[in-house]
Amino acid sequence: QVHLVESGGGLVQAGGSLSVSCAASGRTFSSDAMGWFRQAPGKEREFVASISWNGRTYYADSVKGRFTISRDNAKNTLYLQMSSLKPEDTAVYYCAAGTGMIQSWTYDYWGQGTQVTVSS
Repeated sequence: QVHLVESGGGLVQAGGSLSVSCAASGRTFSSDAMGWFRQAPGKEREFVASISWNGRTYYADSVKGRFTISRDNAKNTLYLQMSSLKPEDTAVYYCAAGTGMIQSWTYDYWGQGTQVTVSS
C-alpha cells in the first residue's frame, strides 16, 4: 500500500524558515513528478511547487524565490524548504506524486498534510 507521510510542520514567526518533508513508502517514485500543494482555511487547495523525476522544478509565483523543492530518490523523500515566511503562507501543506507537474488532478497519490502556521 502506498503512503505519503508529511512531517516538519509547525509554528514559525513571520520572516522565519521551516522545512517540511514527505516520506513515501509502498513503491518508488523516482520516475514520478512530486509536488507540494497547500490549503488555507476557507480556500481551495493550491499548487506550491513541483519537481520532475529528473529535477526540473516549478514554483507558484507567490513562493518563487522563497521556497525550494528538492527530492532524494534514494530515500524516496520529498522536501520543501521555506524561508522568508509570511502569514499568508499559513496552510496545511500536502505532498503528492503523479505524472503531472502543476495541476492537482495529475497527481495520483496524496499525503494527509502537515500544518504550517506563520504568526505575524
